Amino acid sequence: MAIKKMTAKEITQRVFNKKELFILDVRNTDAFQDWKIEGENMEHLNIPYFDLLDGVEEVLDQIPADKETVVVCAKEGSSIMVAEMLDEAGREVSYLEGGMKSWSEYLEPVKVGDLKNGGELYQFVRIGKGCLSYMVISGGEAAVIDSTRMADVYTVFAEEKGAVITHVFDTHLHADHISGGRAIAEATGAAYWLPPKDAEEVTFEYKPLEDGKAVEIGSSVISIEALYSPGHTIGSTSFVIDGQYLLSGDILFIDSIGRPDLAGLADDWVGDLRETLYSRYKELSEDLIVLPAHFMIIEELNEDGSVAKRLGDLFAENHGLNIEDEQEFRNLVTDNLPPQPNAYKEIRQTNMGKISPDQEAQREMEIGPNRCAVR
Repeated sequence: MAIKKMTAKEITQRVFNKKELFILDVRNTDAFQDWKIEGENMEHLNIPYFDLLDGVEEVLDQIPADKETVVVCAKEGSSIMVAEMLDEAGREVSYLEGGMKSWSEYLEPVKVGDLKNGGELYQFVRIGKGCLSYMVISGGEAAVIDSTRMADVYTVFAEEKGAVITHVFDTHLHADHISGGRAIAEATGAAYWLPPKDAEEVTFEYKPLEDGKAVEIGSSVISIEALYSPGHTIGSTSFVIDGQYLLSGDILFIDSIGRPDLAGLADDWVGDLRETLYSRYKELSEDLIVLPAHFMIIEELNEDGSVAKRLGDLFAENHGLNIEDEQEFRNLVTDNLPPQPNAYKEIRQTNMGKISPDQEAQREMEIGPNRCAVR
């Protein structure tokens, strides 16, 4: 009997809908502990593939017969073999098509809302990596913000919506994932905007995204206004869209704040981070809906799968926004830095255009969770 496969999209829907799923992860233990599929009602069992080469009989009692089960490995090959052994033992299981590679790359578009004068705003949830990117659509035009390297996802989505991508933005020079901004711009002829303070070493042409710059999208004149907000990087720039939404990049998240150390300048940039969070953002309307460039924990997802929250609520609930003493804030940030993202130096060089790794190398560079936040 052919073994059933389960796609990354199908697992994503189970995460969004809080469905039960038992995951048998057959990767090595260190890989599993570093990064795995997460969901509110997900149950995990990690048994490395090499421990199952002689059969699955001894582990059958650890796998519930009454729960939907999926076998997961890095690229799908090992999970198919284990799923076949479980099938022969009388268990009905699936395997994750494409393995954790496909989980890392899958993007789920979620509509955030309608814009005042016509148009729509979409969030692309990279569920396996915690990356969030955006598309503004208005009057047959589209703008993409903080895109992943899976550029085709955005161009196809815009085409399906009857829109042409005319502008591409990055809120900052990314260090945890490879930007698709340049690839989208080259494929569509769109303008590619970067904060100039983050782009001093880039090797390609771009449009400088200065503080206060307003870019109009479509005939209904949806304005994307740049707000200089350093701290995660020296050039980090937030966007206020349509007077309703604050795209905060990697400065502010729902449950955490941005880390200032990915260029090795934590002590210098932590002051900028505090200035942005405690002064610049305080001048904004508390009714703005914050849309960050990452989420850190699965609990940050809303019922519809989006990651979004009112700025005023974050001022009340996010611990990183409620530390009055500046030295205490500095200590919180510098003493709680998570490990650096995998291959972050190479990712920064790729995003500057200094190196051009092939697709497989890019996949390997991005393997693992997002590590852009401090809690």
